[in-house]
Amino acid sequence: MVWSLIRRRRTASGLPEPGSCGPGRHVLATERLLLFTPRTRLDVVAGLAASADAEAQRWLGTQADEVLPDPELRRRLLAWRPVGGDARRIPRILAEPYAPGPDDPLFLVCVRRSDLSYAGGLELQHVTGEMGGWLAPDCRGKGLGGELFRAGVELAHTHAGLTTVRAGAEPANTASRRALANAGFVPDRGPARHTLPDGRVIDAVWHRHDSTTARRCH
Repeated sequence: MVWSLIRRRRTASGLPEPGSCGPGRHVLATERLLLFTPRTRLDVVAGLAASADAEAQRWLGTQADEVLPDPELRRRLLAWRPVGGDARRIPRILAEPYAPGPDDPLFLVCVRRSDLSYAGGLELQHVTGEMGGWLAPDCRGKGLGGELFRAGVELAHTHAGLTTVRAGAEPANTASRRALANAGFVPDRGPARHTLPDGRVIDAVWHRHDSTTARRCH
């Protein structure tokens, strides 16, 4: 299997820079994070690997076909760096370009600016205005959640043109709720029960962030 070929390599260069958005593609930065529309299959699967552990799936409930069950595979994927100018450093299938569909949610993979290691992902349903995000295990508990959701606010209001963005969380998920508050979200009304993608039904509390100056980036 091609995944067995994955090995850690040097930090890649040539990543997109903030302000270089294009049709269907966005780039944002916070103090410690860089977020961008995936350019390769590696970006996509590494973003998913960041959320595939049991702790994250307790809250996310991702569909089974999008979860990587092998912890060693997840570790190897997260040990890579995004492809720079030399795509020969990774297996060919992972270096293949990724193009989001026109109706797909906006998905941004997240890396740490200090070493370009994969740090998580951010997803915005640009039709409903609902947002979700996650961090890789090594990135949790460091205050990065607030930065991640602040980037989500920027994506919604100044890239996607949404005046309101909403996010739900399970009442017991204090880390997510604290991160949303740190990003400026306020409590909002919403369904008390929420069905996750894998079919599980959980208790839910809702948050919102509004802007009167929403616009699109291109």
